[in-house]
Amino acid sequence: MYEQTSHALLNDILTKLKPELEHPNMRHFYTRLGANFYAIHSLFHLLYGEREDFPAQMLKLVETLARRYVERPTRLRDSDMGREQHYDWFLSQKWVGMAVYCDRFADNLEDMRDKLPYLQDLGVNLLHIMPILACPPSASDGGYAVSDYYKVDPRYGSNDDVKALAETMAQRDMLLVLDVVVNHTSDQHAWAQSARKGVTKYQDYYYAFDDRSMPDAFEQTMPEIFPVNAPGNFTWDAAMGKWVMTVFNHYQWDLNYRNPEVLIDMIGIMLFWANKGVDILRLDAVAFLWKKMGSTCQNEREAHLLLQLMKDCCQVTAPGVLFIAEAIVAPSEIAKYFGEDAINAKECEIAYNATLMALLWDAVATKNARLLNQGVRSLPVKLDRATWLNYVRCHDDIGLGFDDQDIRHVDYDPHAHRQFLLNYFTGHFPGSTARGLPFSVNAKTGDARFSGSLASLVGLEAAIEANDAYGIDMSIQTIITLHAVILSFGGIPLLYYGDAIGMVNDQIYLSDPNKADDNRWMHRYYFDWEKAAKRKQSGTLEYRIFSALKKLIALRKEIVAFADIQNRELLSVSNPNLLVYLQTDHKTSKSQVLVVANFNAEPQTLQLDEISASIPFFRQVAKDLVAGTLLELEGRTITVPALGFFWLAEG
Repeated sequence: MYEQTSHALLNDILTKLKPELEHPNMRHFYTRLGANFYAIHSLFHLLYGEREDFPAQMLKLVETLARRYVERPTRLRDSDMGREQHYDWFLSQKWVGMAVYCDRFADNLEDMRDKLPYLQDLGVNLLHIMPILACPPSASDGGYAVSDYYKVDPRYGSNDDVKALAETMAQRDMLLVLDVVVNHTSDQHAWAQSARKGVTKYQDYYYAFDDRSMPDAFEQTMPEIFPVNAPGNFTWDAAMGKWVMTVFNHYQWDLNYRNPEVLIDMIGIMLFWANKGVDILRLDAVAFLWKKMGSTCQNEREAHLLLQLMKDCCQVTAPGVLFIAEAIVAPSEIAKYFGEDAINAKECEIAYNATLMALLWDAVATKNARLLNQGVRSLPVKLDRATWLNYVRCHDDIGLGFDDQDIRHVDYDPHAHRQFLLNYFTGHFPGSTARGLPFSVNAKTGDARFSGSLASLVGLEAAIEANDAYGIDMSIQTIITLHAVILSFGGIPLLYYGDAIGMVNDQIYLSDPNKADDNRWMHRYYFDWEKAAKRKQSGTLEYRIFSALKKLIALRKEIVAFADIQNRELLSVSNPNLLVYLQTDHKTSKSQVLVVANFNAEPQTLQLDEISASIPFFRQVAKDLVAGTLLELEGRTITVPALGFFWLAEG
């Protein structure tokens, strides 16, 4: 968009760019800068326009973008242009992800290249490596307390190892996802160390106060993230003689984005890793970016403006790079992290579908799909050029973040129902075989989350110990059905390492004093490669799970209707134990797949006449895409196996 004030400022900035930022092949950079500058200037002005140094900060921002473009390798510039041409490339059904810990799935980044064949055997082509940037060996929050944004932690390898891994993955048509922790740093970061020494510039990088008056005012409305292990939101730093905002842990200092230098530095960091070949940047804790007195300091409008600025700047320098919003927030808030444009994601192209994850766990515990159906019906509509990360399990604890109104709609009491779920998954409900542990119990409110591996939470660990063949069968079937949903729901399915071979809780974390008080480490296990080898031995539980998921993933990649183009229709049925939805290939309107999942431990019947208007193509027979057989429909009913599912197409 042309606007005179912005255009004049841009001309002034370009005349002041340093000579070393001139480059013979800057045409694409200047084209993108011109196209995005009005938005960049407007957003920057909304946030920082009252500052006297606004023009100087704008110059610094553009210099950062130009410098990173000059540094960007030719291979990546070519990739950018290809992705610009095929702008909806990431909505394809061919992408399937997995999240891993570098030193728990492999030895290090170099060894990770040797582990790629395992991922490809399963069908995974998008790899999220959990935080690998330098952090203190002890107080690191699993890598989310960064002490150096420009350096890989030596325990994992080097920056060159990231580049080599990215190049190898690109050759295999695989995508690399890395974290950038944008909300806070370690208290050992150079910025924090300088702040401790009294350097005013870096004290302004954080929220630091001389006395408790401001912290106490903030605390009036700010919730506690870890009320047990890290109560409160401020920590006294004796060396600096100030109270520092520490929303997560005492050693994680929240960055002050009211200071434009923080934003500019962070954009430079993001583009630095984009230039190493990272395809997708996972931006951690984005809901917390802007702090405002009298609020929860979450989901503020300015946090969204910051993300829009980050995205616009990335579009100038590295437009082929995507953002994931790590925003585990209320269902009504999640979709806002795509941005509020009519079509394109103005903030992050990808967001975690935490609501679907929580709803699936509800169905596992209740053995019905009542809340699951209601919650899916209430999910906000995403933008056309945006997608969900659908997952069953991740590295974190499981929060029960569905909407109270949805819970009441299915005649549950919100507080009592959440307490039931917590009791169920921690094995304290009669008949439950789940082996989870409560996490971060808030004594004031009674709220809590829970930890545990997928296999342990669905009862597989208990069934193995009891030598319960039926329990093993049902647990394995639950694992497969949960994945059948996330693989067919539309979006990018994200598996968790270990789930495809049925890994259970690992108690070794209890012997590590740095991890013993955080039970999330019991599902952040070391990957068992001996167990993984059993995936090739017919009859083993590893074989049963792995081969089933491998087959589903391969099928998914062939089913165009599973691409994420606003093509899912949730169908209402009278059987409360079933989740039923239709996926359609809107490009041809011919390919349609009916997904039916049964969350009850008994076979359930689907009455086809209830959904006949949506499936006119279902006449005498339907094709079971997973079994590769025809399903007779003479009685106009389908019997869905206990805890089973169907992917059905026209016969």
